[in-house]
Amino acid sequence: MIEIERKFLVTDDSFKKEVFTQNHIEQGYLSSVPERTVRVRIKGDKGYLTIKGISNDSGMSRFEWEKEIPVAEAKELLLLCEKGVIDKTRFEIKRGNHVFEVDEFYGENEGLIVAEIELNSETEIFEKPSWLGDEVTKNNRYYNAYLSTNPYKNW
Repeated sequence: MIEIERKFLVTDDSFKKEVFTQNHIEQGYLSSVPERTVRVRIKGDKGYLTIKGISNDSGMSRFEWEKEIPVAEAKELLLLCEKGVIDKTRFEIKRGNHVFEVDEFYGENEGLIVAEIELNSETEIFEKPSWLGDEVTKNNRYYNAYLSTNPYKNW
């Protein structure tokens, strides 16, 4: 239940030529406290409840627990969430043995595009596409929980 991921800015929309799947995502936070974020998400036609712990010193690893829940329940829980629901499209792109998840944000976070890759270890090597920009793994401003209360448009 340890998630290891790295996060990068995306330099342009050329990644869209490589997409194999995409889903609209709406998510909110019942708790955005970094030590224990509790997220409610609707991704496509599925609902999820996710709990994440605080990241380690590298910013790459943290505890994650996720459970699929009925969409109707996720919609009800979104009504209880803190201010600042995240609205985005997630594009998935295969590159070598990995899948990049590229999130294009809307609303208050319009203009922000971030890519994440999940790894098996913090030192795992992966192929970096040309549209991958600066790494922001350790920068908490790019965490969705932060973006929900401090939107990109206000930076």
